[in-house]
Amino acid sequence: MNDSPTASKVIAFAPAGHETHYACHVCHDEALPIAENICTVRSNDWVNPEYKHLVLSAPATALTAVAGQFFHLACPPSTDEAAYLRRPMSIYRVEADDERIEFLYKVQGVGTRGLARLAPRDTLDALGPLGQGFRLPAVAPGERAHVLLLARGVGLATMAPLAQEAIRSGARVTAILSARSASLVMSVDYLRETGADVLVVADDEQTSDVVQIERMIRRVHAGQAITFATTCGSNRLLSTLQHLTAEFGIPGEIALEQHMGCAIGACYACVRPFRKHSGSDELTYRRVCWDGPVFDLQETTSW
Repeated sequence: MNDSPTASKVIAFAPAGHETHYACHVCHDEALPIAENICTVRSNDWVNPEYKHLVLSAPATALTAVAGQFFHLACPPSTDEAAYLRRPMSIYRVEADDERIEFLYKVQGVGTRGLARLAPRDTLDALGPLGQGFRLPAVAPGERAHVLLLARGVGLATMAPLAQEAIRSGARVTAILSARSASLVMSVDYLRETGADVLVVADDEQTSDVVQIERMIRRVHAGQAITFATTCGSNRLLSTLQHLTAEFGIPGEIALEQHMGCAIGACYACVRPFRKHSGSDELTYRRVCWDGPVFDLQETTSW
């Protein structure tokens, strides 16, 4: 391997029944390679008492990541412990022109405690980009898409790049951000700078219960019809959005968080149940790393 900063080595993985390159879920006719990307840390700063923002210089393969995809990070050891496996981490931002990728993560376990120790000019091995990203549906000629992002806690990290992609495509974006307290809500300024309308709810302000969130979504929909709805980070928000999107007759997707082994579809450690299709009582089983982590909203079961 080239051990210089921002080097990448393309890995030829071939899980059963698949080609050696991973297909981009957003662009089904293109094959995007995955690689073992050796990235260089630019910064790794606290944004509040629980979350850090990691900014990396990255090689070309990593910069092909799209909203909803993730990387499998080889977390460095902390002071007295080391993660046995890599850790999946959703992409928070990609700026290809600046050769930069970013992650927003909560420091809570062995892997993320190791990540928290990274300093500028350190290197990080990031395998990816991996998985299937969000798919913005087409809208009728003359109609402007309206995308709803409903995120709880660190689920925001997965949703933020979708806001940027949707706005670049000409869509309006409304983001509803939920957290235990207003001090833990992140990226409000970033989302507003991209052009999104941002609404914040918090447990400590008694504004984040599902009844109030449902009313909020109905008001947003009445102002301009939502054409696509997405969520991440909360089981109760999943249930709420499933109910509303069925009523409104609009498509939706969810990005799931899941413990993983290989993250390339070979070990089947991240399998979970899904409905075979919307409205079905029959279940099927899918790998979150390979078939997701983004799935159809109505096919996803609660956890």
